[in-house]
Amino acid sequence: MTQELFRDDGYLRECDAEMRSVNEHGLELDRTVFYPLGGGQAGDSGVLVLADGRTLSIADTRKAKDEQGQPTGGIWHVPAAGQEALLATLQPGQRVTARIDWDRRHKLMRFHTTTHLLCHLVPQLVNGCSITPEYARLDFNMTDPLDKDALTQGIARLVAAAHPVAVGSITDEELDANPALVKSMSVQPPRGTGRIRTIRVGADALIDFQPCGGTHVANTSEIGGVVVTRIEKKSATTRRVVLGFA
Repeated sequence: MTQELFRDDGYLRECDAEMRSVNEHGLELDRTVFYPLGGGQAGDSGVLVLADGRTLSIADTRKAKDEQGQPTGGIWHVPAAGQEALLATLQPGQRVTARIDWDRRHKLMRFHTTTHLLCHLVPQLVNGCSITPEYARLDFNMTDPLDKDALTQGIARLVAAAHPVAVGSITDEELDANPALVKSMSVQPPRGTGRIRTIRVGADALIDFQPCGGTHVANTSEIGGVVVTRIEKKSATTRRVVLGFA
């Protein structure tokens, strides 16, 4: 198991950790600030700094799986290519400082929070999602056309309103009693711990509330300039909204 520090504080940029294992998939630590690919959000990149000052570049982060492909609760930090000599010297028990690429992560946080604003502006089920540092997209299960300029203006209005963004949780039973909280048709919230992580946008005025495991900014004002770059008709029942930074 890897302690997922980013779940409680998406602003943590680094942490001290102990190396648990090293294999062909990557390095597993006892705790980390690196977010693994999931829920449509790209995995983090960054570096692991060894006690002697040597630095291992991390290109991606993935959820660890067993031989049957089932999640183990660990997180693999995937090293960039060309570091075989350094990797050969690593072994469990070594201490490292895990440090994410903060500029890249912050872009992911801004885009991910914006997708929640889109869910408010387009109250339809989502059947696809991708959040990268360069762009984000949501695929809505709908047939009606969408107006690119109107959505961009709606996002700008919600950003300017400076709505707080809060992490919370609900029980499995609460989710079962309110299944409409899940707005994604393709990604279901993880269960098994008894509680499900949620994101709420808005305090006095509720903008969005749904289960979500990703990283977000603390206030919509931090999103800055984001625009709808295009809207695509992907199928008879899918409208894709693509976001970019202004």
